[in-house]
Amino acid sequence: MQSMEEMIQAAQKAAEQIQTQMGEMQAKLDAIEVEGAAGGGLVKVRASAKGRILRVEIDESLLKPDEKQMVEDLVTAAFNDARDKADRVSEEEMKKMQGGMGLPPGFNLPGMG
Repeated sequence: MQSMEEMIQAAQKAAEQIQTQMGEMQAKLDAIEVEGAAGGGLVKVRASAKGRILRVEIDESLLKPDEKQMVEDLVTAAFNDARDKADRVSEEEMKKMQGGMGLPPGFNLPGMG
């Protein structure tokens, strides 16, 4: 049977390992890119799985003064599409990481769902 000190050391080591894995996961999510689109691809937004917006592309056919409101709506829709995809990828990656930690089913760490 382990002493209380050994158990505390083991818990600290496990916490450090989880913290390291969380840092690695955050870096991985920032490197994964998703693309949101609206208007049949006329407006595209690239984002990291963490939700950082990387690029916005607007088809030249939309760059008319009388189409301003439609372009704004499409950009908003593309941002939302990219954010939704980023959230799904992030959730999938966090589940993979959590599963690899050997945690019991239903046990959730803060920030992991």
